[in-house]
Amino acid sequence: MPRSSVLTPFRNSSFRALWTATLASNLGGLVQAVGAGWLMVSLTPSHGMVALVQSSNTLPIMAFSLIAGALADNFNRRRIMIFAQVFMLLVSVALALCSWFGLLTPWLLLAFTFLIGSGTALFNPSWQASMGDIVAREDLPNAVSLNSMGFNMMRSLGPAIGGLIVAAAGAAAAFALNAFSYLPLIGALIRWKPAYPKSSLPPEPLGAALGAGLRYIMMSPALLRVMGRGAVFGFAAVSVLALLPVVARDTLQGSALTYGILLGCFGLGAIGGVALNGPLRERLTNEVVVRLAFAGFALSMTVLAFSTLMLTSCAALLLAGACWVLALSLFNVTVQLATPRWVVGRALSFYQTAVFGGMAVGAWSWGALADGQGVSFALCTSAAMLLIGLLLGFWLWLPEFSTLDLAPLDRFRAPEPVLDIKARSGPIMVMIDYIIDPGDTDAFLRLMQERRRIRIRDGARQWALLRDMENPRQWTESYHVPTWLDYLRHNHRRTKADAENLDNLRALHRGGEMPRVHRMIERQTVPVHDDIPPRQTTPEIPGV
Repeated sequence: MPRSSVLTPFRNSSFRALWTATLASNLGGLVQAVGAGWLMVSLTPSHGMVALVQSSNTLPIMAFSLIAGALADNFNRRRIMIFAQVFMLLVSVALALCSWFGLLTPWLLLAFTFLIGSGTALFNPSWQASMGDIVAREDLPNAVSLNSMGFNMMRSLGPAIGGLIVAAAGAAAAFALNAFSYLPLIGALIRWKPAYPKSSLPPEPLGAALGAGLRYIMMSPALLRVMGRGAVFGFAAVSVLALLPVVARDTLQGSALTYGILLGCFGLGAIGGVALNGPLRERLTNEVVVRLAFAGFALSMTVLAFSTLMLTSCAALLLAGACWVLALSLFNVTVQLATPRWVVGRALSFYQTAVFGGMAVGAWSWGALADGQGVSFALCTSAAMLLIGLLLGFWLWLPEFSTLDLAPLDRFRAPEPVLDIKARSGPIMVMIDYIIDPGDTDAFLRLMQERRRIRIRDGARQWALLRDMENPRQWTESYHVPTWLDYLRHNHRRTKADAENLDNLRALHRGGEMPRVHRMIERQTVPVHDDIPPRQTTPEIPGV
């Protein structure tokens, strides 16, 4: 993929407006995080309860992202994002009021942060998937990096601002600022008018959509590797965010401002990571960059575990922030570039479930370990886990960015059955006949191995390859789909990257015409009298 300037997406007015609006939203969210973290420190002496503030933010993303991803792929993403922002605005107003009147308890505070995290879980898949709707494919890595840069610009300022606000006016003021911060992004989303492609097919039911997304992930080895590494990184690296309030209070003997400054250093380091991302990718493979991120983060956690000086701790957090962005931005872009548009929201939601699920479990685990063994021991253990994640790279290596054209192939033309077939009619069985010379058998089987993966990935069931015992030159590919509508969806999911496999199979076919396709509906009963027209066999329709 050709390199371009990291600032190239700013030429797009829609991206520019939305990116600017997210700065205010990110600032408010980070100020709110400082307020919640420091308020919990004042409400309870338990390290575990303090760490649960981080868990309550990330657990909803693990729990609800899959549903949010299915919604993002089947409904208007812009409307979903507006709804999520309005929901978080209302929850933040309620949180500010409860804090102002002194009604918050540790568990009520966790409940509010959980609800805000739920809004984030609904928002994120639609927002991430919308990057491909806003900018061109070649600008997508830079758009993701700019989003990371914008968030971490605010992370470098927001925590310090949050610390000042909490120290001067209390947590209620921080929560109120967060409530107001949603307004610019809501306004920008209302003004944005994306041109979504129109689909001739209705939205998938939620269960079927989740199943299709999971099936696509399971049949995509590159995505499985990314998600595995992301889960390990999230589990181990979240220790710094979970335990930083305790480090600021106990290890450094600081205040809310100290906590804000430490988070600010983490954010400044992340901005540096965005600047380093492009140059490093030009010189190194994605896997080497990710290994450096794992190693650098482990080093920073080890230093932070034993540091009693503010300056040393800030330096460690600068390195941690850079490594955080290098790893997570590469994971995110890899998922987006390896996934076609029809399932990108679900792929991102599975990725976020893996990463934030690791973070949610990790935040609780590191808090519990710190309660029992001390903060330094917990941070050193997380560093060891990061080194294990580095070694996993020899098995779950990160692929390079995909250069495959994942745009719809658009060769399929829906046939017109003679029978009165409805969208819900089924099950449907499809059989495709090929005539293959004996000398081409090995090449045909290699292509069929890939064909099987494509078919199952796109929704086929009970795939099989049959050979005629009386005519060994004839091979038949067969598969089932639950309904006629599922058959149409299956064929519309084909991408241009799949065309090579289809064209190579046709080149091996030795029949006088295109491979013959049989589309049949199964009957579970056989009536005594039934006027059914003869079974129709038709030549291959392009794209089938």
